[in-house]
Amino acid sequence: MFSLLRTLHWHGASRSTPTAGEWPPRRSEKTPAMGSRELTLTTADGLALAGTLTVPDGPGPHPAAVLLVGSGPVDRDSDHRRIPLGVTRDLAEALAAAGIASLRYDKRGVGASQGEFLAASFEECRDDGRAALAALRARPEVDAARVLVIGHSEGAVHAAAIAADESDLAGVVLLAGMAGSGEATLRWQARAIMPTLPAAVRGLLRLLRQDPTKAQDKLFARLRASDARVIRVQGRRLNAAWMRGFLDHDAAADLPRITAPVLAITGDKDLQADPADLQRMETLVRAPLDTRLVPDLNHVLRHTPGTGAIGAYKKQIRTQPLDPRVTEALIGWATARVGARV
Repeated sequence: MFSLLRTLHWHGASRSTPTAGEWPPRRSEKTPAMGSRELTLTTADGLALAGTLTVPDGPGPHPAAVLLVGSGPVDRDSDHRRIPLGVTRDLAEALAAAGIASLRYDKRGVGASQGEFLAASFEECRDDGRAALAALRARPEVDAARVLVIGHSEGAVHAAAIAADESDLAGVVLLAGMAGSGEATLRWQARAIMPTLPAAVRGLLRLLRQDPTKAQDKLFARLRASDARVIRVQGRRLNAAWMRGFLDHDAAADLPRITAPVLAITGDKDLQADPADLQRMETLVRAPLDTRLVPDLNHVLRHTPGTGAIGAYKKQIRTQPLDPRVTEALIGWATARVGARV
């Protein structure tokens, strides 16, 4: 049943995890935005993470945003070796067109970054986001008084935590974020995803008498009983340090402490971030808050008229761009916070 859990938390589902230099970070087939340049940022523990600073045309300093990617071994563009999402790449291009610079980076042990992905803890991933924010603010092309933090999925969780400790952000954007604990989110995922699995898969699970809830209980107990950074489950290596941190992290403790304006966008077909968390955010966030529940939008921010099933992601990513309702809402909100290009 661990394979089912990996399906529920699909970003980490690859059988093999890339290490630095093993595979090049994917690049868009489109012409790169003017002013894009490679840079390196240094983590709190001394690792070098490779990133891209995208700067709009025209004189600066520009308003800017840190872009935080989702979970799993994904690069600065939100691309997994098997599922090239392109979320942060497309957002960077849209922001640049609106006159907003951005910084995005390869996660530890992915693309051109140093470190080992499987050994990275949830807290280290969050601290890497803090390092990226500091690096962005220090750039001469950037107006440090007009900086946003934008996160998708896991990145949204880190964005909320970072914003809770920063009093001078211009705003924070949570794309498919959460308002509770990681454990509660994973348990909700299991309940939400099961009905969308193919009938044959659900029949096999019944035949084998495998209960996803019991499987989760067993795995969570094993994770919490271990202090190892990496463990093996059914022959596969699991980033246990990250999982423990995610399970125990509660976004409800961060959201009330945010003082910057917040935009939260989730699709009503999202099976990995509970759409009902938008309502929970409305009770938790004390700062100015704009929530958007987008009809027929799934977790990878693509339009989906069906159930939102995870099995449809690959085809949707190949055939559809990021849903323009998301980019238009984000750009409209962001330019209102930090200034618009005329």
